[in-house]
This record gives sequence, structure tokens and C-alpha cells, in this order.
Amino acid sequence: MKKIIILLITSVIGVHFSFAQQQKPNIIIVFMDDMGYGDVSVNGALDYHTPILDKMAAQGIRFTNFLTPQATCTASRSALLTGNYPNRMNMFGAFGPNAKMGLNPQEVTIAEMLKEFGYQTHMIGKWHLGNEPEFLPTKQGFDSYVGLPYSNDMWPVEYDGTPAKAGGRVAHYPVLPLLSINKNQQIPDTLRKIQTLKDQASLTGTYTKDAVRFIKENKKKPFFLYLAHSMTHVPIAASAAFAGKSKQGEFGDVMMEIDWSMGQLFKTLKENKLDKNTLVIFTSDNGPWLNFGNHNGNAAGFREGKGTSWEGGTRIPCFISWPAVIKEGRVVNQLSSSMDIFATIADVLGYKSHPYQIDGISFLPYLKKHTDETLRREFYYYYNRNDLEAVRLDQWKLVLPHNYRSYEGVAPGDDGQGGPYAKGQQREMALYDLRRDPGERYNVIAQYPEKKAELLKLAEKARQDLGDNLTNQEGANRRPIGKLKD
Repeated sequence: MKKIIILLITSVIGVHFSFAQQQKPNIIIVFMDDMGYGDVSVNGALDYHTPILDKMAAQGIRFTNFLTPQATCTASRSALLTGNYPNRMNMFGAFGPNAKMGLNPQEVTIAEMLKEFGYQTHMIGKWHLGNEPEFLPTKQGFDSYVGLPYSNDMWPVEYDGTPAKAGGRVAHYPVLPLLSINKNQQIPDTLRKIQTLKDQASLTGTYTKDAVRFIKENKKKPFFLYLAHSMTHVPIAASAAFAGKSKQGEFGDVMMEIDWSMGQLFKTLKENKLDKNTLVIFTSDNGPWLNFGNHNGNAAGFREGKGTSWEGGTRIPCFISWPAVIKEGRVVNQLSSSMDIFATIADVLGYKSHPYQIDGISFLPYLKKHTDETLRREFYYYYNRNDLEAVRLDQWKLVLPHNYRSYEGVAPGDDGQGGPYAKGQQREMALYDLRRDPGERYNVIAQYPEKKAELLKLAEKARQDLGDNLTNQEGANRRPIGKLKD
């Protein structure tokens, strides 16, 4: 267990409302992979329906201005679990197999925080924060884990399901293992090897079955379940029960199965009289991988997608259910982030013993009642190892000069084959009023010089704190990544 240093962090976490003296809520976080803002029917998806998620959004909280700190796999997952910008912890990109690095064991995860309050903790699905035993979930506060150590396309199989071609993109990858490990093990077991698209099609069902088991077995104690689905990251595949069920094709089938999975969770909670006091959060790691065409989703009109700092890459859906506290459905339009989930859970429990100051800000007031209170005003858009590509203050977003991969002006792929990327170049600064222009199409920097100046100050604040490779600044407050010892 990490050495805990008492530190007042109420300025960040803010203990507005504590349930510490009441029955502790169960907590479930469902984290999707590459699911875009527009991929649930309540947000406009066409030719398939997600009635369970739609009901969750209607009866709980639906965020419309919810951002991931970095639009890629490893970085976004580290932010969710720790409440920090990924680059503060030197986390970045999407680690490949045997990367020999991972989330530093000195970082505090949601699971480790909840262990201090007596929670049983379990993770299912995609980890992607280091696949070596030193970095697996059981080293970061989880009592047990079942899932894939990284993305489901990191295997020696082509997108069409055929074996890897010699010298090709995936030829160097090892066989993809479905792992199982508990906190008393040093080395994980391999439950089975994921070798075919049919094997991929079984993942959502496997994860769901294990989630239901965990809930039933821990109904008499507070629990934390982190379910990180491998879908809708390519290669996608739906089980036989859902294949061919949607008008949109395989992607729609996969989304219908994800919706079914959520239904199984809610059904199990209700059958075991746990539904009222279970906090359920559903969100995604980043926007859609648009060059995969009909095998990936849509960004609902926001600009670009996964792997960019435009809103299509960073704006993600988020729905929250907690009937004991959320008495009626509400839409929250204020700026929030997946980093804020850690801080919100800390606020719920009255957690005050954190070794570091975190970047998350509790949005618990939004859950308790309807309010237009502004809790988060600032946001930094970093990408790559430490490139500051944009900053935001309220509805204003200043995009800084940078190069990026783009999906615009090129045709996407089809049926699992990825199309090409274009080369995006932001040569000059651009200012967008996201309140009126969420698609980031109208640069108003000439009309609002005072906002440009204010946001440039914010960018310099970010650089002093976290650094910026684009301007060759180190930053004063970054922490080391976890690395294997020699």
C-alpha cells in the first residue's frame, strides 16, 4: 500500500456532501472503447436502439459537455482511474504489448481509495496501463481482474480475421490472452487465447457474465466494479444472439449487445435490492476511430475523432444513475471531465488522505440537485507525449499551432479495413466559441482579442505546470511513469 500523506485537497475535491456516516454506495464504472458521442440512440444514433442506456440517461444525469483529457487508450484510462491529466504522470498514447512501462505504483487509483473504505474491488475488460505483472490491476488496488491486458487489435491477426502477414502491421504481436488474476497471485492465469473473430465476439458476453457474478457474490458488502469493454474498438464482433439484428450492420449489433449488457447489470442490481444505492457511471475513453467507417461510430457532428484534440476526439457521452440521490432525470451542460470521476467519488465518501493534489473537480453538486453552478472552468488539451494543442476557459477554446492526423478529405475504410489518414496542420492559433460553434468551424480570434489574451495566459499556466513539448518547456509538476526495474 502506498504511503499516504495527509494533504488538504478540498480546493480540488471539495467535500460538499459526505455519505461517510450513511451506507456506502456500491460503485460501477462502465468504460467504453472508441465509442463516439453519437453512438447511443438518445444522442442521435440511427438504425439501432439502445433503450437501456436511453432510460439511464432519461432517469439519471446526462452530460453533454464531458471531455476526456486525451483522446487515446492508455492516456484516457490513467486519467479516469487517478483523476489526473495523463501527462502529469508521464502516461501517453496506447502502450503496445511488453512496453516495459505502466502506471506508476505510487499513483493512487479509485480502487485503492475505495479499499480504504472497505470496498471489494474487481476489474473486468481492457486494462492497457501496463501488461507486465508489476503493473496489472491487482497492483493498483483491485482484488481481482479478468480481461485483456491491452487493445483487442494488438494480436497477430489481420482485420479480416486471417493470420498476420509476414512483415505486416501485426506480425510482431503475441497471441492475445484473456487473463485472470487475484491479489494473492504474482503471475496471471490465461483463461483462453483470443485467436479468431469468433473469439472476439464472445468478449462482451464473457465480461457481462463475470460482472453479474461479482455483483451477486458481493451483495452484502460495498463493492467497486470497473468494467472496461473491449468494444467498440476494432475489430468489432457481436455474439450470435445479436449478429444481424440491427439495420446499421455489425457496429449496430455490437452497440445493441452493449446495451443488453447494461440491462443485465441493472437487472442484477434490482434483483439483489442494490439498485437504489448503487452509483453507475457509463462513459467512453475517447471519440470514434473514424477511418474504420461502418465498423466504428460517429462523433455527432463534432470535428474529427479519436487521436485528435478537436471535440470529436475529446467530447464523450456520460450517463450516471444513482436513484438514492438522483431523484429525477437531468441534463448537465456544464464543462466536466472523466478526470472528475475520481474527485466525485472522493467527495461522496469524504476521502481526504491523498498524497498528491489532483486535477479532478467533484461534480457531486450536479448529482444532488439541478444547478447551473460552474464547477470546472479550465481544461487543457494535450496529446502525444506532452504536446499542448489547445486550452479551454468556459465556452472558449483556443487551438494552438500543431500537426495532427485528420479524417477529413479522405474516404474511410469499410467492413473492418481502415482507411488512410490525412495530415492536418493548424498553422495559426484559432479561437472557437463552443457555445455557438461546437463543430469548431468558425474562427473568431480577430473579433475577441481579449479572449485570446486570457487563454494565452491559461496556456502559459499549463506549460509552467505540466510543460509543453511544442514550446520546449518541461513543466514543474510532472511525476515519473512506472518502469520495470533492471
